[in-house]
Amino acid sequence: MPSRFMVCVMSGAGLQLALFLCGGYVVALGVHAEEPRVAGHHEAEHYMAAVYEHQSILTPDPLALLSRQQALELMNQNLDIYEQQVMIAAQKGVQIIVFPEDGIHGFNFTRTSVYPFLDFMPSPRLVRWNPCLEPHRFNDTEVLQRLSCMAIKGDMFVVANLGTKQPCHRNDPGCPKDGRYQFNTNVVFSNNGTLVERYRKHNLYFEAAFDAPLKVDHSIFDTPFAGKFGIFTCFDILFFDPAISLLRDSEVKHIVYPTAWMNQLPLLAAIQIQRAFAIAFGINFLAANIHHPSLGMTGSGIHSPLKSFWHHDMEDSGGHLIIAQVAKNPVGLIGTENATEKMDPSQSKFLELLAGDPYCEKDAKEVHCDGATEWNMNAPPTFHSEMMYDHFTLVPVWGREGYLRVCANGLCCHLLYQRPTLSKELYALGVFDGLHTVHGTYYVQACALVKCGGLGFDTCGQEITEATGRFEFHLWGNFSTSYVFPLLLTSGMTLETPDQFGWESDYSFLRKRGLSSGLVTAALYGRLYERD
Repeated sequence: MPSRFMVCVMSGAGLQLALFLCGGYVVALGVHAEEPRVAGHHEAEHYMAAVYEHQSILTPDPLALLSRQQALELMNQNLDIYEQQVMIAAQKGVQIIVFPEDGIHGFNFTRTSVYPFLDFMPSPRLVRWNPCLEPHRFNDTEVLQRLSCMAIKGDMFVVANLGTKQPCHRNDPGCPKDGRYQFNTNVVFSNNGTLVERYRKHNLYFEAAFDAPLKVDHSIFDTPFAGKFGIFTCFDILFFDPAISLLRDSEVKHIVYPTAWMNQLPLLAAIQIQRAFAIAFGINFLAANIHHPSLGMTGSGIHSPLKSFWHHDMEDSGGHLIIAQVAKNPVGLIGTENATEKMDPSQSKFLELLAGDPYCEKDAKEVHCDGATEWNMNAPPTFHSEMMYDHFTLVPVWGREGYLRVCANGLCCHLLYQRPTLSKELYALGVFDGLHTVHGTYYVQACALVKCGGLGFDTCGQEITEATGRFEFHLWGNFSTSYVFPLLLTSGMTLETPDQFGWESDYSFLRKRGLSSGLVTAALYGRLYERD
């Protein structure tokens, strides 16, 4: 019986993969994990991090016009909880804590109704300022003052999200009619309370209350305990700027990520994309989500390429604190070019299929692929189904073992699989290569092995969280982008570490044996930023 929520630790083994050419609280230290200590030789290689999934106290009516004092009363209730978590984390030796997007003021405001909740925000690149020690330097900075004092009290870096305002002049061509910019802003305070960095969200997600900055913030801050951290917010993770462009700085090995993410299975649950980003770039990813299960909002974690501590809970109320010891220099996942283990038969078959494959020719109606193997003599029927609002082309996955291929536009997805036992469930291999246009517009290439919601083809792509089907598989595709993210999710919202992920003969591939529970999703999720 899977637990109602997940607080788990996941690990794997491997070497660095140079992939990209492109109310209450719980301290989560993992399942059967010893409480981490920051002492002795560990001190040189690790730091202590925390993320807090916060169930924010919301204004009853986000459209109502409140006074600044009323807004501060509400925000101080959330800040009281933040302060409690900072002090709990301090007792564990935490050096950096991350709080979620919208955690202090809430959401669903209009441009006018959010105004009393906004702090004035000077640029930390232009002004060196410690709000806790210099509270009267700027007006309307009460939230920044409290966060600064928390950082001092907890002796840790504090990362939080709040709404900010900045007056502008009418001769500024971008200046809104009301004479001010309003930003969805992340702030970073050092352990002495100094404001060291800010990031203003660039890729807004239906946020009428806020403006996108005219120029993208590329926000990086330095720490004495782990070097450089990058920072961005929520929906930003799906776009090149700033998420990918930040990592052009090879010294950025850690990302802090406040988010208010609504889960969307089977491909974009919060913990799925957080974990995939850490693996794909070989970095540490500290993600704090808001906790409102009725809105589908949960899923936070401290993710490295080989290990994750995460929380996903769609039933219980109350916040949740995750604390973990994190490597200063994260180790990446194994790719084929540096794998030292003896090759298993499925790996040999995968390489054999690649060598004889596959090129695909597309005409007006269907895709003809040469070099099909004896595994594919009786190809199952192709069908179509909606997944994540996109029109996927799929084939059913039948039998104990097999080789399947399915193509759409220029992308062909391949699956080589074995199943220890057959379950009474329908699985399908799907492909999508096109512009996603619902809840945002962005170009996706995806190869996905998913458990369907029922036994009918039309149920493939539905949101499910439980499964019993076990697979050993190689999944690969001829992606035309180097930005491919590995998604691997099993029953009960459990994250798994791929055995291998990388590139072989111009194909992006994902390999896994020995799943801990039934497979929900195994996917390669590619982003073609230039086609957005």
